[in-house]
Amino acid sequence: MSGAVVHLVNEGIGFESNRRTDDQGTAQWGGLSTAGAYSVFIEENDQFYEARVSDVELRADATRSVTLVLRPVAAYELDEVVVEGGRSVADVNRVNAEVSSSLSAATLEDLPVEGRNFTQSLYRLPNVTPSTGFFAEAPNVTINGTNGLYTQYLIDGMDNNEQFLGGPQFDVPTGIVKDVTVLTSTYSAEYGRTGNGIFNVTTKSGSNQWTGEAFYLTRPGQPLDGEFGADTPTQRDLSGNTVKSGFQRQQGGFALGGPIVEDQTFFHVNVEHTTDFKDNRLDAPGVRQTIDGRNHLTYASARVDHRWNDRWRSTARLNANRVQIENQGGGLTGGVTFASAASTEERDGVHAALQNTYVGDKLVYESNFQYSWFNWDAGNPRNPSSPQVDVEGPGGTLRARLGHPGFTFDSVENTFQLQQKVSYSLGDHNLKAGADLLLSDHSLAGGGNPNGNYTVQLTQSQFDRFRSANLDPSLTPAELHGALGVDAQALDVTRYRVELRPSSFGTRQDLIGLYVEDEFSPLSDLTITAGLRWDYDSLSEATLGREHGDWNNIAPRLGLNYSLDERTTLRGGYGIFYDKIVYSVVSDALQVNTNTDGFRAQIAELVDQGRLPSGTNVEEVTFNGNRTLGATPPPDYLEGPTASTVEATPTDVLSQAQILNPNGYENPETHQFSLGVQRQFGDDLLAYVDLTHTRTYNLYRIRDLNAPAPFEITEDDLEDVLNDPERDPSDLVRSVAEANEARPVAPRPGGARRITMTETKGEARYWAANVNLVKDRADDLYSYRVSYTLSSRRNNTDDINFRAEDANDFEDEWGPSVNDRRHVISAVGTVYPTDRLRVTLASLLQSGQPINRVPNACDPGKGSEGEICFGTRDLNGDGTYRGGQYVGDSDRFPGAERNTDRLPWSTRFDLSLQYGWSIGAGRVVARADVFNVLNTKNLSGFANNATQSNQIQVGPPGADIEEKNAGPPRQFQFGLRYEF
Repeated sequence: MSGAVVHLVNEGIGFESNRRTDDQGTAQWGGLSTAGAYSVFIEENDQFYEARVSDVELRADATRSVTLVLRPVAAYELDEVVVEGGRSVADVNRVNAEVSSSLSAATLEDLPVEGRNFTQSLYRLPNVTPSTGFFAEAPNVTINGTNGLYTQYLIDGMDNNEQFLGGPQFDVPTGIVKDVTVLTSTYSAEYGRTGNGIFNVTTKSGSNQWTGEAFYLTRPGQPLDGEFGADTPTQRDLSGNTVKSGFQRQQGGFALGGPIVEDQTFFHVNVEHTTDFKDNRLDAPGVRQTIDGRNHLTYASARVDHRWNDRWRSTARLNANRVQIENQGGGLTGGVTFASAASTEERDGVHAALQNTYVGDKLVYESNFQYSWFNWDAGNPRNPSSPQVDVEGPGGTLRARLGHPGFTFDSVENTFQLQQKVSYSLGDHNLKAGADLLLSDHSLAGGGNPNGNYTVQLTQSQFDRFRSANLDPSLTPAELHGALGVDAQALDVTRYRVELRPSSFGTRQDLIGLYVEDEFSPLSDLTITAGLRWDYDSLSEATLGREHGDWNNIAPRLGLNYSLDERTTLRGGYGIFYDKIVYSVVSDALQVNTNTDGFRAQIAELVDQGRLPSGTNVEEVTFNGNRTLGATPPPDYLEGPTASTVEATPTDVLSQAQILNPNGYENPETHQFSLGVQRQFGDDLLAYVDLTHTRTYNLYRIRDLNAPAPFEITEDDLEDVLNDPERDPSDLVRSVAEANEARPVAPRPGGARRITMTETKGEARYWAANVNLVKDRADDLYSYRVSYTLSSRRNNTDDINFRAEDANDFEDEWGPSVNDRRHVISAVGTVYPTDRLRVTLASLLQSGQPINRVPNACDPGKGSEGEICFGTRDLNGDGTYRGGQYVGDSDRFPGAERNTDRLPWSTRFDLSLQYGWSIGAGRVVARADVFNVLNTKNLSGFANNATQSNQIQVGPPGADIEEKNAGPPRQFQFGLRYEF
């Protein structure tokens, strides 16, 4: 209906505006604040009854559509008129084709969430699942089955990404979340730098009403937590690191929000602190003792909203975190690391953002700026000036580790982001354009220990004295020989390694994004969104000469939204999306690089052979990176050369060195397709179905430029050995020496055996069908959300460190991704028996994750089918096996395809009970959360680290599964909160 006066009111911030509907019956507002909640209504008149939608909340950088259904006044006078269902459709997307879903603050409050960490709730959203990552701190969720490192994390539409590897910089606590939204397909051209998906957090703000909370939360651990008997597995703390029995968590914090100047200036602050208590067991000769450890995690946030006048408003936001994860020594079930070799992992960061918005009659302009600093020190040593000493027994088994963690990794990022956005309403067109500039300066101190790493093998008599001594857990390398009652020279040093270049180096990454978009409504029930985005990433230039770059990242986007009626919409879209270059791709090519004469000669020879482009400049692809030297013969104990005294021109042969790609890097490119339908039933039930498909190109993978000739063990070869009693499986293995002879360039002093390079030529395919039902509480005693996803993701690379099994044959690597699922069912239901009581049951059912089958490295021999031992897992001798840490990095069992098997289904139910009662102007809420209520032992599905996952299994396809790890048993969490 045209010409109707629509009122928009937000009493929380003193906002009120009205506009008349146009010829298509629509009224639009732009540049609205996310603070408070809005009411949209048309007043009753002589033609129509009042139509109103209340409690409309907005999220950052998003459009919300609300439909008001006008009901005619009866033609004759009645004593009383009751209009049922007057709260009309508010949740159907009538604007665009984005495939997205959200969790509000109220929903997060109901969910059983461990430690108020909102990432623990994200897998309740469709197309999101717990992930298998490739290091402990990797993101614990994945979108569309891809690598979680390629996801974009945003706070109020601005960057919150750890740029070195990926994942969020600031781990957002639930206390500042007003809304978290996942965008999984065909979203606006405003969003870029990922072809995967986006998590966008809208933060809480203050209003005219004072609000706040103070809380205490505890996870007491044993004896309440469940167990699986003697084989109860390790668990993960909120940082992703492993813990076991004896783990406890204590949390506390507060939040406060309200007006500084009523109707004009508002604030919201939140501070939360967590202390983890964890026990490790030091079980070494001469000492058996429990070593206590602590984790400390502190998060502080503040937001101030100010309205300068009816046109201008600003928002200032500050987020800061201080995270310290103690590696105190010992081990989860008994380790040999003494407290002198302890370290603390530190992840500290700051975000400071200023967002400014101008709202005119038709024009909306935004100017946003953010500075962020992030420091990740993965192993800050307790004794930074000490060498590391590994003490072995007479048989060569590691019995003690002293002095230093043995490595260095200290990354620092300084990032500046500038966003400029403008939108203009022109009749049926809503035009939008913008620029987004992100500049990151990186510095990394990495490599080995500049004080040296010693391996000492004790004689039997020395070991006997070591075992009978009464040692202190803080025993240092300088005290070792005294504890044994021998001179230092009496200790036999069998190996010595020292870092030659303990320096920091890095480069800058400049990201530029430009976009235009037109949201066009040719009909009142049809919206067409057409956009175009261009991205540039300076890291695509790759070489030190900066002669290359991926300048053609032009990304068209098209979305259609058609309303069949006021309650049903069809939507579909297509778009191209480009990822940014993960900085670690370039950092690795600097850190693992070298520019010795021998290595440069090898590179020149590879150019001559045509394995590198003819125009390759050797000086531009090599770099003097970290360099670890091994001394032969080993020096006397504690007398080895250090970085400041060692010879500057090493001539040893490296096992691997990496170069910068002379062709530069292509930004990963994803084509997204989607088709969906939404239907509103009544005023509180939304159903929607989405079909999505993505095709991704230019993914990262590692190419060995000096790979040996192809080598394959077939199933027939294995069968011949099994049938010949005179042979064992090791007869099929190619030795390292034989493989080196088959390399294009011979290893030489100062050079390397494996000469690697990151290339962007990997591919992936994803198909999914997703069905969702979301019911608001409304006036009922219950609410729920149910999601079912049927999906498949296949690729020929899973990570930036992915290598082909043999001779760079990546076509043979096509298989399910490490995070592939077939079926995922997520259901969350809440009942409200009384005003004081709230009960939520959340379930997550997932079909099994893929298994990569690898050969058995035990002593060569033949037993049953699942016990065939080759003596090594490096069957082709190319030296790329790294313990299964990266799924494509090891040789597979002969005849097995990559990720060919499946783990069993995962089933988990979590329960939350909350009971509140009024005290003064507020109320107290007592809470109990129970995770894995049924104490189910899950071997699949839970967020995990690939180094501990059951997804690496020994033996042929179909062989038994070794239970390396499992999801956590039943756990309890209790809390008390005062809110007003």
